[in-house]
This record gives sequence, C-alpha cells and structure tokens, in this order.
Amino acid sequence: MMSSPNPWDRAAKEAWEDGHLARVAQRSSRSRGRAHHEEDDDLRTCWERDRDRIVHCTAFRRLMHKTQVFVATESDHNRTRLSHTLEVSQVARSIGSALALNEPLCEALALAHDIGHPPFGHRGEAALDRLMQNHGGFRHNAQVLRVVDVLERRSPDYPGLNLTREVRESLLKHEQDSDWPAEFRPRPKHPCLEAQVVDLADSTAYGVHDLEDGLRNEMFTEDDLSEACALWRGARESVELRHPGFLTGTRDTNLRVKRISNELLKICINDLIAGSSSRLEDSASTTAEEVRSEPRRLVAQTPALEPEVAELQAFLYDRFYRHSDLLAFEGRAREILEGLFGALIERPEALPSWYRGWIEHVGLERAVCDYVAGMTDRFAEREAARLST
Repeated sequence: MMSSPNPWDRAAKEAWEDGHLARVAQRSSRSRGRAHHEEDDDLRTCWERDRDRIVHCTAFRRLMHKTQVFVATESDHNRTRLSHTLEVSQVARSIGSALALNEPLCEALALAHDIGHPPFGHRGEAALDRLMQNHGGFRHNAQVLRVVDVLERRSPDYPGLNLTREVRESLLKHEQDSDWPAEFRPRPKHPCLEAQVVDLADSTAYGVHDLEDGLRNEMFTEDDLSEACALWRGARESVELRHPGFLTGTRDTNLRVKRISNELLKICINDLIAGSSSRLEDSASTTAEEVRSEPRRLVAQTPALEPEVAELQAFLYDRFYRHSDLLAFEGRAREILEGLFGALIERPEALPSWYRGWIEHVGLERAVCDYVAGMTDRFAEREAARLST
C-alpha cells in the first residue's frame, strides 16, 4: 500500500526559495517578523499568510464597490477598485515570477496596495485631505497602514491583521520622508524589489484598463490614440501581424479594442521584465537589503519604451482624468463627503459603537475620517442622504 505524500509545507517552500529565487529576492525565512508574535504556520510561508489575511479582510471586500475612475454604480463594465487590484496582482505576479522574485510577497503587496482608498477614488482622497487639513491630513498610503494595523479586527490578541514588517513598510512606498514612521527608520533609498514590481504593475495595469474604459465611455477615440500614442500604434501593428485583416474587417468594436489593449499590456510587461533584468545584471547588489541602497531603482522599463509609456500616461491625464465629466464628478464627491463628515462631527452618536469608542484613542475628527474612508461609494451616498434629513 502506497503511503500518501507529505504536503509541500512551509519548510519545504522556504527551502525552495533558497534554491530557486534570485539572490536579491526576499526570503520568507528571513522576514523580520510581526509586531505581535505568532507561531509560524505549518503550511504557509509568512507572506502567503499575509496574502490570505488581506483577501479575507473587510476592507478588501469593500473594494468591489469603490471607485477606480468611474463611480462603481455607473456601469457593470468599468473597473472598480477591486478589479483594478486583481489586475495589478496578475501583472505583479507575472513580472515577479519572471525575475525570480518572491511571488507571494508581490501578490500580498498588490492585493493590499489600495485598501486605504476612500470612496470615490482620488477625488474622495482629496476631499478628505481638505477636511482633515487641521488634523494631520489624509493620505491613502498612510491609511493602508492604518487599516492593516489598527482598523481591521481579526483576533482578540492584537489589533489589525498583524502583517509582517516587510509588507507593512512596503505599503508606504510613496510616503514623503517627513511622514515616514519612526518605526521604519532609517528610511531606505528604495523599497525592496517586490515592492518596486508592484509599483510598476500598478501604473501598467491602470494605464491599459483606463484606455479601455475611456474608449468604452467615448471620452476619446481609437483614432485619437493612434495619432497620439506610439504604444497604441505598436500594439495595433502586432495584432495586424498576428491576425491579418482582422482590425479593419471586424465590426466587433469590443473585441478589436480588447485585442489591441491586451497586446499593449503584453508589450509593457515583457519590456518591464527585459528592462529590470538588464538593470539587475548591471547591479553589484547581491542581497535583498543591498538593492534598497542602489543609486536607482532596479525595476524599470527599458530606455526605448519608457518615453512611450510616459506619452501614454500624458494622453490619459489630458484626455481622460481631466475630462469634464470626471471633473464634474469631483464636485459631487466633495459635496457628499463634506456633508457626511460634517454631519458625523456634529452627531458622533450616529457613528457605529466601535468608532464611538475609537474617538477616545484618536480624537473625533480622525475617528470620523477612519469611518468615512472605509465606506463604499454607495454606502457613503446613502449615509449622506440619511444624515441630511
């Protein structure tokens, strides 16, 4: 009788990392651990465990009903904050795996990177920052850390999710030095490679999906893109080579746009892998810690494609993010959040019981901000309407 195989447990995975990952990749066996001690999991590495805690937390589920660019209730086809997050995770895993970096760490960072966003996307962030200008302001990267450290509740033994030091620090990648927590000092020149991968995966994913959403909502045309963006033209040419006559012959607009945007995404991912591989080969760093002191980031596009990516981002800023329809939505988001914030400041008894208790620890304004920032778009709209009556 054959015995059942042993499971591929944490120890086996850690041994695999030592034998197969790049020398400059993060090793889960060398994590600096958690703020509150917990015994290691039998099966999962520390970053697989972090990833799972993020996926199962309340803030992650709420991303389904939070704005990416368009209000989440406007269409079933536009990206939400959750679908964007999943696309970032896919891109990050593809790049991280190809570079022999720690894929579960890439995935954990990608899945968590936006859970500090308030309702209505960056417009909601700007509104909350204005409302909190005399109380420390509001920054979504700092809010990510608040969510995973204190606002989520999963155990009576500690606040938050008790994630590893590497994940927590990497979530602050865009924080200024003046806002960098003392706990994480001295501040490294660059984040770890896995965090660099997620940063570029984020901009790559939203660049491509914002093209699709902008075209679908008729904010610009394919001709506009062909005229302004070399990346779009290059992707079209690649599709034509693979499917001769398809682009000019099809009446299926959705399929045509999807084929070109998918090709564009492939071009960007492959180029990121090539550009990063080249920089890693030229680097003298031999450990994960050494890359954080490099003169430049090691995860990057090639010099050939970098200006084309910048050209695409400039086009989206001018023709999409600054579109009159979205600017009008900015005013609506500000109106809802200002009304909601003001009503809760005047009537703190309307807060849920946990947040009423939270006032004793962080003050009324910050407690209200934490509560409002965690809301979905639709819940913020409903609560604003309810509290205004």
